[in-house]
Amino acid sequence: MATLHVDVVSAESSIFSGEAKFVVLPGEAGELGILPGHTPLISRIRPGTLKIVRADNGEESVFVAGGILEVQPGGVTVLADTAIRAADLDEAKAEAARKKAEEALRNAKDKADIAVVEAELAMLTAQAAAARRLRGGRGSH
Repeated sequence: MATLHVDVVSAESSIFSGEAKFVVLPGEAGELGILPGHTPLISRIRPGTLKIVRADNGEESVFVAGGILEVQPGGVTVLADTAIRAADLDEAKAEAARKKAEEALRNAKDKADIAVVEAELAMLTAQAAAARRLRGGRGSH
């Protein structure tokens, strides 16, 4: 079966680099599925879970907090604002950070502060939800 090269990088590090059969991620206009031979594309990514089906049929799940997707004939590049491997997601930490952000939102005074905190809150809510989904999915295999 045909494969495509996938690179997932964040400002902190390279998260994944390898061959894959299929990639699914949260695009700006909805969920995107990328197969080998996909039409070239550039799209923003929303916070959520990126799923990679590797060439060996194993799966990688990565939480992305947003970023840019580029699809070229032989490969996919995901430039994520923040990317965390599913195994490293901590729902309790994300929930605690979300509660802190909600408190900061209640105390925010000007529009710029409110916008920054709202964006952080949306990312943390998506991260906690991804951790819950991924944790729930592990036991069903």
